[in-house]
Amino acid sequence: MKKVIASASLLALGAVGIQTARGQAELTAGPEKPWSLAGTLRGFYDDNYDTAPNGPLKKHSWGFEVKPSASVSFVSGPTSFNLSYTYSLKDFLDRPVHKIDQSHDVELAFNHNFTERYSLDVEDSFVIAQEPELLSGSGPTATALRSQGDNIHNFGQINLHARLTELFGIKFGYSNSFYDYKENTSNVAIAGAPSLSALLNRDENVVTFDTRWQLAEETVGIIGYQFEAVDFTKTSESIASVGNPFVNPNTRNNYTHFGYVGVEQTMRTDLTAAVRGGIEYLDYYNSPAGNHSSTVSPFADASLNYRYMDGGDLIVGFRHAHNATDLGAFGASITLDEESSTVYGSVVQKLTPVSPDLTLTLTGQYQNSSFNGGPFNNQNDNIYMIGLNVSYQFTHYVSGEVGYNYDNLSSDIAARGYDRNRVYVGLTASY
Repeated sequence: MKKVIASASLLALGAVGIQTARGQAELTAGPEKPWSLAGTLRGFYDDNYDTAPNGPLKKHSWGFEVKPSASVSFVSGPTSFNLSYTYSLKDFLDRPVHKIDQSHDVELAFNHNFTERYSLDVEDSFVIAQEPELLSGSGPTATALRSQGDNIHNFGQINLHARLTELFGIKFGYSNSFYDYKENTSNVAIAGAPSLSALLNRDENVVTFDTRWQLAEETVGIIGYQFEAVDFTKTSESIASVGNPFVNPNTRNNYTHFGYVGVEQTMRTDLTAAVRGGIEYLDYYNSPAGNHSSTVSPFADASLNYRYMDGGDLIVGFRHAHNATDLGAFGASITLDEESSTVYGSVVQKLTPVSPDLTLTLTGQYQNSSFNGGPFNNQNDNIYMIGLNVSYQFTHYVSGEVGYNYDNLSSDIAARGYDRNRVYVGLTASY
């Protein structure tokens, strides 16, 4: 279930306090003006900047990051608008080549209420980056491996909400997700291996229709359907290694139908929960004979938001879905995708007894993925991500932070797993 349900972004949660965080907090304009500017300077240490397996290929480096950002936002009657841009430059001092990583993140949100019953919202997220947590967006991680180059991910959606009666409403939406990796057959990390361009370049189009039923004052029931078309676009390259017959990436094109029911519950003003579940039917209409051409599986999406005290917020959730994978083909045996279960959580706590200006952020994510088809059918990847960040607001305009992140990929596939430790300390000035 790729973006089946609008819920808290797994990787946005996982990125809070990470070096690659998008700086949303920095971009929040104060009420006194519709714009804000910020600049962050960080020093960091990365003990595995290439996400390589333990051994001679694992490289480490000290470095520094410069990250300016800007945003503009306004509310005018029934219309709200927000636009933000964050640029990051990281210099890996000990990396022998390609010392500089640069990323760009543009976020846009627009909402308009035509009447009390009808509203429209539009969102777009455009990212150029190298780190997987930025490129994956809000869905399960297709690859946990870093990829050199100006890799692009754009996600845009538009939703129309209509409350037709006091007890019944609908939501009609469309979204598009576009991926373009710059790794091709001429610059793959391992000679002869299929490139990430062949494996992951794709265009995903989704149409959603939800019916919403007011079952009680604080309870909304949902019955919905979604159709998704996924097209892999780098058809000039093979998803099989050199020496094997050419396998076109479009053999993994698929149409997916989702049917689901759910409930959104407001238990208290500080405690809300949402649960949706159902089945998905995937049709790999280009899959050659001898491979899985279709499959039916369950999906689920559950989340809980709890403000357990003043200055303390908890978000936890679970998702189960099919998603794209960075594994390819061996001969005519094709890995079509992976089926992933993801558990995530985030705690943000102001340490008021110590200091009202001190904030602790703890994040965690675990993803188990089982490969569908190919030579590694039913084998598993396990991804662990943990982040800890402590920030202190020195003045209204200046804050400092220190943090640590641990990533681990444990895989049934030999020479694929890795672990990675990152520490950082930085200052942010905002206006």
